[in-house]
Amino acid sequence: MEKIGVWLTCPISKYLQDELAKRFHLFKSWEIPIPSPSNDTDNFFNQHSHSIRAVVGNGAHGADSALIQSLPCLEIISSHSSGLDQIDLVKCKEKGIRVTSTPDTLTDEVADLAVLLILATVRRICACDRFVRNGMWKQGDFKLTTKVSGKPVGIIGLGRIGSAIAKRLEAFNSPISYHSRSEKPDSGYKYYPNVVELASNSEILVVACSLTKSTHHIINREVIDALGPKGFLVNIGRGGHVDEPELVSALVEGRLGGAGLDVFEHEPDVPEQLIGLDNVVLSPHVGTCTVETREAMADLVVANLVAHFSNEPLLTPVV
Repeated sequence: MEKIGVWLTCPISKYLQDELAKRFHLFKSWEIPIPSPSNDTDNFFNQHSHSIRAVVGNGAHGADSALIQSLPCLEIISSHSSGLDQIDLVKCKEKGIRVTSTPDTLTDEVADLAVLLILATVRRICACDRFVRNGMWKQGDFKLTTKVSGKPVGIIGLGRIGSAIAKRLEAFNSPISYHSRSEKPDSGYKYYPNVVELASNSEILVVACSLTKSTHHIINREVIDALGPKGFLVNIGRGGHVDEPELVSALVEGRLGGAGLDVFEHEPDVPEQLIGLDNVVLSPHVGTCTVETREAMADLVVANLVAHFSNEPLLTPVV
């Protein structure tokens, strides 16, 4: 029996590709020849589209309307990510295409990184490292920073990841408050109905919500100014949550105390002005980048596909 065709939108881990290849016929987007008048992507889809019944992508390379339209037999999109902003969910609902993600597998890793960024940013650990490596310690002590413990923390988005971050920060005796689409009375944390008010009452502001039209640039000049020159911003959500030019100007002008950023609006491009700032910690979107988490995510991607094509309930359905 011919294997079901699966379209991979981008290079994903060898482990995932190997696990998929055991069960499916893989079509790798990056191996398609560069389009030319006689050999282009359209011709490829005309030849193979009817054998492709599933798409596997990630948070950066999902499935837009054009891809969905070009695959007439598409039944399911299994995302190797918890973020769904790169998938046209409206089109999927219209066409009855199922969508799955990998939410619980990555919660701990992303929450751990958020706390790591808080500590590294507030205590300027990367600047300390450069200070020692560059031999500057011999010229005098590193300048004083500020403590993390006890600082009020505001979290935007109290879902799985936001809640896990809050739980970790309780160990630092930090008063925790949050903003989300709806109040969560059982959380035990203080709720603010808007982000500006949350920022005004926080010294550390963590972005942990999904990227949607309503949360795009949720961190703007008003929010940054409310956080203030003694405040710190940490973003482990999506780059599009932050108005980057406003963030850069606030950091350069001293209107914001510092920032820890794992995501950027135009990855892998990072605003040049951020590179030389000692009050900024930068990481290359590595929130889920551990061997254990990536394998767990891959296993869930495969399990959802197997369940779908076995007519069994999906493990983590979104649509």
